[in-house]
Amino acid sequence: MDPNRLSLRQQSLFFILTALWALCATAESDVPDDSERDWTQVVRSSPYWVSQGVYTNILTIRDWVLRESGYCSESDRHILFDMRGQFLAWLSDKATREATQAQLNDTRRSLHQDERVDTWVPGGKGQTGYPFALSCDQPHVDLDRALARYLGRAPAYRLWGAWDDLAFASSAEPGSLHDALNYVYSTRAEQQRINLAPGLLPHLAGQILIESGGQQRAHSAADARGIMQLSPTALSDCQIRPKNYWHRLAQIDCALRLTNQNARNLRPAFNERFGHLPEQKRERLFNLLLIQAYHGGAGRVTSLLTDPQLGKPADYFATHHGRFSAGDIAFGMVFHNLGRDRLGLASLYYVADVELAMEALCKTPEITETDFCAWK
Repeated sequence: MDPNRLSLRQQSLFFILTALWALCATAESDVPDDSERDWTQVVRSSPYWVSQGVYTNILTIRDWVLRESGYCSESDRHILFDMRGQFLAWLSDKATREATQAQLNDTRRSLHQDERVDTWVPGGKGQTGYPFALSCDQPHVDLDRALARYLGRAPAYRLWGAWDDLAFASSAEPGSLHDALNYVYSTRAEQQRINLAPGLLPHLAGQILIESGGQQRAHSAADARGIMQLSPTALSDCQIRPKNYWHRLAQIDCALRLTNQNARNLRPAFNERFGHLPEQKRERLFNLLLIQAYHGGAGRVTSLLTDPQLGKPADYFATHHGRFSAGDIAFGMVFHNLGRDRLGLASLYYVADVELAMEALCKTPEITETDFCAWK
């Protein structure tokens, strides 16, 4: 979803990491300018093959944040990682932002001296450092509680009602958000109002978990609302009146409609670039790009496929797709364009978080005995 549609969690993350430049630590202070040591030059000079394994590496880092585990078991820490998303080091925060930034730069220098990275760039105010740094202390969804809401594990989390021509559950037997998502999807698919493969459903469930934690009244600083964190403009486009902005069936219906529109807009350019990939890998990649489009806009993802400059990584990955997973390709298309078109790690963090939420959902007792995740 574009910046004016971000959830409260994403808005806070977007603010902390700064509008793209969302890949440095929260503690960046003034350092002398050094035009010969710019982080974008590190990105531009990195060969495309470094994206091998980047998907798994970024998921590992984000899992530490979501679970408050691993090297993020303490919130007052920063972790450093390289262009492949590989973890390099962690450090405990100092008493001030300035002191923490100095320590980050000292660690970057040491990593270079120890030949663990080819180069290093000092971080500062308005200056992203390399290796990249991420604070463990940032807003994130309580995944266990979000799963409880989504699965309707308590009566207060269940719902029933009507929207448009949809009628879900009843006051006597309310259902879960999970059941509601399946109901709206199957109804709209039967009506031929959407044309989305079933394999996308686990990802959409992950988006509900990450966008709002399953909270009906989630409301971001950018005025995005509801379980799918839709902006008033998007809700209006779906013919939803203000009094129904928080309606969960309406939110799901609208999100499916927007995703279907994104899929329709992306498919021609995607097939032109990646239509020759094996079917399972091709559709896996397409689903990841759809999640990316929900976060940053279909236009930006289309540019990654078609623009003469932004599309160079996609061209390489399409030619050498056998060396990379679908996740590596999706993430690599952004990694090698960092600093262009407002692209940054924030968009990768969103996709990674959705994937982690989906994986957690697929391991729950309520879902493992069903075929819901068989498509993922």
